[in-house]
Amino acid sequence: MVHNGRGQVSEARTRLLTTASQIFYAEGLHSVGIDRIVAEAKVTRATLYRHFASKDELVVAYLQAVAQMERDLVEQALSTGQSASDVLRAVAASIAAGIGSPGFRGCAFLNAAAEYPDRAHPVLKTVLDHREWFLRAVTDLFARIEEKSAASAGRHFVMLRDGAMAAGCLTDATEVGATFLAGVEGLLTYRSS
Repeated sequence: MVHNGRGQVSEARTRLLTTASQIFYAEGLHSVGIDRIVAEAKVTRATLYRHFASKDELVVAYLQAVAQMERDLVEQALSTGQSASDVLRAVAASIAAGIGSPGFRGCAFLNAAAEYPDRAHPVLKTVLDHREWFLRAVTDLFARIEEKSAASAGRHFVMLRDGAMAAGCLTDATEVGATFLAGVEGLLTYRSS
């Protein structure tokens, strides 16, 4: 990461990543060229390559930024001191809200996996690392409720999320979000009774 003289992250790097993130999410990864990112971020190609050695490196940085936002969301829910069930509800509510937000175009990670299917590619590795973290995080929360079925419940939660993310940009997002929340509530009710 490139920092300025005061030890802060470079403004140009931030602008590049913000611009690329918006365009990548809205239009896809392969369809967006470096020239467009450079033009919209108002930097030179040399500046881009000083911060990111390749387009793939920029895509990985974009996905890592999305992953960090999701980790922060889970950490924020955990910091409230709520029960594991309520933390899972809060995470689910945030997912449902995201599905209903303007410009929603599905899951950044599922979209990236569709464009980069090679398991050895750094982009797909970044996707899989994040998915592993997310599955572990929700499974750990389910283990606080009932350890015996936590692994199954975690996989169900992630599968419900994946389905909701895919359906949310194809059909009525409000209905998809409500269906997702009902599914998560079903998982929690089943384990609590």
